[in-house]
Amino acid sequence: MTDMSSQPDGQEMPPIQTLIIPVTGFQQNCSLVWNPATMLGAVVDPGGDVPLILDAIKEHGVKVEKIVLTHGHIDHIGGAADLAAALSVPVEGPHEADRMLIARVKDQAVQFGMPDVKTVEPDLWLNDGDTIEFAGRTFDVLHCPGHAPGHVVFFDAELRLAISGDVLFAGSVGRTDLPGGDHETLLKSIREKMLPLGDDVSFLPGHGPASTIGHERQTNPFLK
Repeated sequence: MTDMSSQPDGQEMPPIQTLIIPVTGFQQNCSLVWNPATMLGAVVDPGGDVPLILDAIKEHGVKVEKIVLTHGHIDHIGGAADLAAALSVPVEGPHEADRMLIARVKDQAVQFGMPDVKTVEPDLWLNDGDTIEFAGRTFDVLHCPGHAPGHVVFFDAELRLAISGDVLFAGSVGRTDLPGGDHETLLKSIREKMLPLGDDVSFLPGHGPASTIGHERQTNPFLK
């Protein structure tokens, strides 16, 4: 697990804290995000290993208010139904264009050797231009299809922070060879939705290390 927001002693408490919990064989970045003043938070993309996620929630004393999904692939939603049931919380996101992907999650599970996965029904679908609140923050919702038709990115303009799922990675971009994927659509989403956020914006991807928009604009071979 990686705490993305630990502070040296004596510094002011950060507005939010984010704990990365790599889950399943996909090593997907499930994120526990919370407000350290209230300890209210959310789980973003619980792809599986629900006991591990529950242990992290208990260890850090977070009161989870909701589960938030960036898109409907198995590695991001595989544990959502069980976690929602365990915590008695709603599931919000992604965009409804991923409804069919989510409906086929059991087929995805069989394909990848995850037989105990349950189908999740989001309590709220999200649209481009919506806002979503969790961890005491308000995030803008950006619909960024290409990796998945209903993929969304969450952006806190004040904190200059994006939770980007599988749209953009450090040194790479989301794969587009899965059902519903389209490479040109993905690049268009990056050009029109993510790059304009600003070079100073840090983003937390669905796999691998965090990065900044500026660093990827300069070094990511897919953006040349």
